[in-house]
Amino acid sequence: MFRSLAVMCLAFAPSLLSAQTRKAQDETLHLNQIQVVGTHNSYNMGFAPSEGKYFEQHYPKAYRGVEYHHQTLTQQLNAGVRQLELDIVQDPKGGRFAHPKIVELTKEAGLPPDSDFDPKHEWLKPGFKTLHLGDLNQRSSCVLFTSCLKEIRTWSKGHKGHVPIFLLIEDKQGRLGPMQGAVTAEPWTAATWDAMDAEIRSVFKENEIITPDKVRGGAATLEEAVLAGRWPTLKEARGKVVFLLYNRSSAPAYLEGHAMMKGRVLFVNGRPGEPEAGFVEQDKGTADEIEALVKKGYLVRTRADFNTDQGRTNDTTRKDETLKSGAQMVSTDFPVSEPAPWTGYSVALPGGVAARCNPVNAPSGCKDAWVEGKER
Repeated sequence: MFRSLAVMCLAFAPSLLSAQTRKAQDETLHLNQIQVVGTHNSYNMGFAPSEGKYFEQHYPKAYRGVEYHHQTLTQQLNAGVRQLELDIVQDPKGGRFAHPKIVELTKEAGLPPDSDFDPKHEWLKPGFKTLHLGDLNQRSSCVLFTSCLKEIRTWSKGHKGHVPIFLLIEDKQGRLGPMQGAVTAEPWTAATWDAMDAEIRSVFKENEIITPDKVRGGAATLEEAVLAGRWPTLKEARGKVVFLLYNRSSAPAYLEGHAMMKGRVLFVNGRPGEPEAGFVEQDKGTADEIEALVKKGYLVRTRADFNTDQGRTNDTTRKDETLKSGAQMVSTDFPVSEPAPWTGYSVALPGGVAARCNPVNAPSGCKDAWVEGKER
């Protein structure tokens, strides 16, 4: 009996040791010491057939750069994407963007009718909405901002223990695309941002969001906390979301009445040396620039490809450089579940994991499979 008990203990020992080691890694690995793949304009469904044909005929150069589309947010998360980007316009009264000109233009051009642009009449409702190019490219997998958030939260609740999901918010203001006379977006004020934060908090509970206040803690500034390595551990961050503000020019309005982002939800896109610096957007940053920021403790998002160029040529130079740079978020138009139709180009982490140990600042001995492996 004792012999069989000993054999059983030996049989379970490796899995027990693995669980204990994984737990120890979670307690020491910090949020800024991982790397994930994200998508650019994650909500964008691309063009209906006739809309795409019209756009290509009249705006060939612009069309080449936007000839991509994404699956639903749920499908992207299922495929391992852990950073999503949402372009947001404000529409407090509803209906401002409900009648895109391209629908009528395709009819006038004698092109076959496309599927209903707004079958649920969501564009008529008041509230923040996702939108790419006004009047030309407005098909979204989740029109209402709150719908996008609810979809992400539902996925999160069904996949407990995932690494934090990074949500990049780009506020759209003014002109929204190449079409002359196209609908414009209203400017954002501090009150607009108050409403944005309120919408986020109407979906996600406070303990589900990693906020600037939680990272800053007792430090005098957010940057002081970040440079001291006070990002939450993976144990503290799992199952949560992080909101990031893309446009640096929008930071003043967002910070109005909220110095150091006190009480705010989003991390602003800061510059090193600024008290609010914690997240630094590096769309086209070089590998050396990104690596230097990562080594200091900043959270960095960059892009692996632009305007479908790499997707058409299968040039992996930029992709390879950004993955090696240590940028915590490497964004693409072509995640592995949506390869470029011309060449098969796509962006994925080595081994197909959803998240891995950061190649620049993760501690030695860190195991990718324990961050977030293939089982999703």
